[in-house]
Amino acid sequence: MFILETFYDSTFFAYIILPFLIFIARIMDVTIGTIRIVMVSKGQKLWAPILGFFEVLIWLIAISRIFQNLDNWMNYIAYAGGFATGNYIGLILEEKLAMGIVKIQIITRKSAADLIVNLRSAGYGITHHEAKGSNENVSIIYSIIKRNEIQKVENIVKTTNPKAFYSIEDVKSVSHGVFPVKEAALRWRKVK
Repeated sequence: MFILETFYDSTFFAYIILPFLIFIARIMDVTIGTIRIVMVSKGQKLWAPILGFFEVLIWLIAISRIFQNLDNWMNYIAYAGGFATGNYIGLILEEKLAMGIVKIQIITRKSAADLIVNLRSAGYGITHHEAKGSNENVSIIYSIIKRNEIQKVENIVKTTNPKAFYSIEDVKSVSHGVFPVKEAALRWRKVK
């Protein structure tokens, strides 16, 4: 017991181990917070509060250590570094999870017929109409897709009509939709 108390009172613990633990705790709580915010925006009523509980618990542990050691400037550096790193890791994780659905809007000057056929044959539900652009007629195609399908749709657009303009927006919920079945996606890969 005496050895453990001596270790906690050592300079090594105060200026190396404790800041490292604060750094790790801050990475964890900020990463969890980033994912929690995504869950809130996606309407995940179960996961958001669970993640919030652990986010605040970890934060409280980290901040209590800082308040117990206010004279240790290394803790401040570790806290700030953990915050920055946690944001970075949280954004990467959120991108990898690719949860939810998005609306893709594609505007093309040339005929959209091939693009419409390719999107439909890949199993995507689409809505399209002709419109007047600033200088010429354009075709506008809308589709609601799963977020993890963005790359596949972008590949179809770039392969079929590389000069098409498209934008992607988050969608909180939809009432109905046509989402691709795996067989249709496999057909598209074979066509390419």
